[in-house]
Amino acid sequence: MSVRVRFAPSPTGPLHIGGVRTALFNYLFAKKNNGKLILRIEDTDQTRYVEGAENYIVEALQWVGIEFDESVQKGGIYAPYRQSDRKNIYSEQINFLLKNKKAYYAFDTPEELEQMRIHLQESKTPVQHYNFITRDKMKNSFTLSDEDVKQKITSGEPYVVRFDMPANKEVIMNDLIRGEIKVNSSTLDDKILFKSDGLPTYHLANIVDDHLMEITHVIRGEEWLPSLPLHILLYDAFGWNPPEFAHLPLILKPNGKGKLSKRDGDQGGFPVFPIEWIDPSTNEKSTGYREYGYLPQAVVNMLALLGWNPGTEQEIFSISELSELFDILKVQKAGAKFDPKKTKWFNQQHLKKLDTNALAEIYNKDLKTKNIDAKFDFVAKVVDLVKDRAVFASDLWDLSNYFFIPPENYDEKAVKKFWKDDTLDIIRHLHSLFSGYNDFTSNTIENNVKVWIEQNQLSFGKVLNPLRILLVGNTIGPHLFDIIELLGKEETLKRISKGIKKFS
Repeated sequence: MSVRVRFAPSPTGPLHIGGVRTALFNYLFAKKNNGKLILRIEDTDQTRYVEGAENYIVEALQWVGIEFDESVQKGGIYAPYRQSDRKNIYSEQINFLLKNKKAYYAFDTPEELEQMRIHLQESKTPVQHYNFITRDKMKNSFTLSDEDVKQKITSGEPYVVRFDMPANKEVIMNDLIRGEIKVNSSTLDDKILFKSDGLPTYHLANIVDDHLMEITHVIRGEEWLPSLPLHILLYDAFGWNPPEFAHLPLILKPNGKGKLSKRDGDQGGFPVFPIEWIDPSTNEKSTGYREYGYLPQAVVNMLALLGWNPGTEQEIFSISELSELFDILKVQKAGAKFDPKKTKWFNQQHLKKLDTNALAEIYNKDLKTKNIDAKFDFVAKVVDLVKDRAVFASDLWDLSNYFFIPPENYDEKAVKKFWKDDTLDIIRHLHSLFSGYNDFTSNTIENNVKVWIEQNQLSFGKVLNPLRILLVGNTIGPHLFDIIELLGKEETLKRISKGIKKFS
């Protein structure tokens, strides 16, 4: 059977980067194995449904470049891919479990369930949940006659359908990341599978959909590991072969203590969502990686290496390279610490690799918002000079604004440090030299100036630092003679003249 994996988020709010990583690992696994990736929306819990969350999920995954073979948007042979559109399917399957005594009706009210919990706590019962011991004291198919059950359902009394968890059965499971896992069923409760509103819980819908959509591998977060024994027993109850499972490690806080949360991002000044989210109930805005200025390929690269590595020293990958190298067996068990600084480093590396013209397009839009209309070729040359110093595209202005706006003032500390009594005479000589140059390319100017410096027995710092101050406004920037070539002869002489006038 060909590989089929799915990413199945619930539209209960914004997608955390942990969810994006889960989608990414499913995508990489599918690509590596020439399989199919399905996006399924698990919206059976209507009480937690958040307006706009589904569209947010789709847009976020599109932004990072994760493509699906089947989804609500694309359709597919196993449609529909939204669980709320599959009610009839779940009704048929729950009836199968009820008929085969693998599940049962329960009519307990919230007050009765609370009383049961209090009693179990007071009696200090080792296992305090609804199971094969406590069910005999509750209101369900085990304590009611078939006629009473039927009458309650007919009269519209609220009910749930619970799984008949077997007593004292050793459940043996295998996880691709964690190996063999054993759990005794006596530690588990009779989970609710179906509600009287006609909607299943996650546990039933998840199993049924994975089976009917022929999912071969379930790759999901570690938080679902406690549900694995129930899911394995449900597959057994239906008489189905389970898929293979892989539970991914948590993404931890930067200090390694606990799961990464939105609050950590708020306190640490970094995003935890892929794109901006506006809470429809509070109108609170949370900035995403996209709005912060991160490149999607950098976010993908960073997430891929949170809990997995190819076993080499290489750190910078494209998504296609990751697809070729990905091996689910190399995913680590332990949680992976999130590193905000390393995340910025990934963005810087990918920004360097970005095509200069593509980056110039981005920068040109920023320049237009500042009412600067520069020729594209010039902008591209500027970008090529400074992009290695940028972490985000938004840094380009601070790194290169002097190419577009002559400095109005000069850095006081730099002037105090490098402007000496004889500096003005040196600058006047440079102005005279530059005026006579016909070839105003970087190499030619640099060679000529070096010769002049040596002939006059001057130091390079004594000459070049004051010159840079007049051209740039301070002592930052790329190679000075590259700056001079790009500014051109006329603009260079104009800025030197302005400086001579100011310091005369």
